[in-house]
Amino acid sequence: MLGVFLDKETVDLGDIDFSALDNSLKELRHYPATRPEQVVERIASAQVVISNKVVLNEQVLAQAPQLKLICVAATGTNNVDLGAAARHGITVCNCQNYSTPSVVQQVFALLLALFTRLPDYRQAVKEGRWQTASQFCLLDYPIRELAGKTLGIVGYGELGKAVARIAEAFGMQVLIAQRPGTVEPQEGRIPLHALLPQVDALTLHCPLTPETRGLIGEWELALMRRDAVLINAARGGIVDEAALAKALRLGALGGAGVDVLTEEPPVHGNPLLEPDIPNLIVTPHNAWASRESRQRMVQQLAENIQAFFNGHLMRVVV
Repeated sequence: MLGVFLDKETVDLGDIDFSALDNSLKELRHYPATRPEQVVERIASAQVVISNKVVLNEQVLAQAPQLKLICVAATGTNNVDLGAAARHGITVCNCQNYSTPSVVQQVFALLLALFTRLPDYRQAVKEGRWQTASQFCLLDYPIRELAGKTLGIVGYGELGKAVARIAEAFGMQVLIAQRPGTVEPQEGRIPLHALLPQVDALTLHCPLTPETRGLIGEWELALMRRDAVLINAARGGIVDEAALAKALRLGALGGAGVDVLTEEPPVHGNPLLEPDIPNLIVTPHNAWASRESRQRMVQQLAENIQAFFNGHLMRVVV
């Protein structure tokens, strides 16, 4: 069986072991990256295709008569036309829950940095302001504790539940938002408009869907406390980025930590990349990418391939 990995450099820094994946197929060809015009040629004779972000649409799949299995090197499958795959008899599998510890760690790294004003104090030392201070410490930026604060969570799946456990360990109260797009009351959950005024921090862990696109916009931000903090390690597009930039500039929000943007990479710029926005931390969609996380993902890819050819499917996307 021939397999091709179309964009290996999206997951590999030369620091993870690919032996389990290589051993799952008779031959696996690794490509660091694949441009759109190269896809058809590279998958034409493959039975298995592995892709993280390379688009596999109807036009491409129609020209891959040998293709039996697509393994997405991620959880999200928006780069694959699932309907076209089904019509061509191609199974699609993804990876699941492999990055939970890594994402949770980054969520709290962002929360802690914002609550302690870590970037501001680091910059103050770099500028020499501590060295010339009149007393032993700088107290220029207000430091707050997580203990006793209220954390709101939107998206209460694997990630949301893991964040909740760590939040409770910090002594935070956790409130869970009602699932976006639902109308009927859900036990133990609070409608978003009622949750937002209560929280000191809001963290997003829902997928990008028609119900969640623009979920946090100007109106929602206005409902939040002026010192509240927003964390988005879910998907770009869930937050109205222009509205968030405006709220931070006006001091209508206490801070934000963002790991995702609407366009990635942001080659056309982004409202959140302007240099004058206070108390904002933007990271390049790497919350998921610890070495351990990427190794678990590779192991899951190998398991999905082995399971497929052994006749018992794993992590199939319908």
